[in-house]
Amino acid sequence: MRALLLLLMLPALASAQIYRWTDERGQVHYSEKPQAPSAEQIEVRPQVVERDAATRAREERLEKLQAARRAEQQQAAEKTARLRAEQEQQCSQLRKRLTQLEEGGRFYRRGADGSTEYVSDAEVVATRDRLRGEVAAACP
Repeated sequence: MRALLLLLMLPALASAQIYRWTDERGQVHYSEKPQAPSAEQIEVRPQVVERDAATRAREERLEKLQAARRAEQQQAAEKTARLRAEQEQQCSQLRKRLTQLEEGGRFYRRGADGSTEYVSDAEVVATRDRLRGEVAAACP
């Protein structure tokens, strides 16, 4: 941020006129406008600040740490989205089964020998109640 601010100010600094003069007490003053007839214009060059190797190494470590955190956050977001999609799919299946039971009709299952076994009304009611509980617990 500081570097950006410095870059934005460079043209203004380069074009600024700076004057230096000495007062009657011998004190040196600087300003953008000449305050005394003896004021002389001076050239001001911007100073480039070099970072030492330790600072550059710290900045690189910080950038790597931030990149790792961003990757972890991305992975966590993907995992959350995947879990949410799985939950939605499970809720959809539970609601579909519950709707089928609530619509009524005759329900049956196949026996081990392939025969048709009709489900009793008590089993349908118990299954419907169980599914309602599962939907209430698992679905938002």
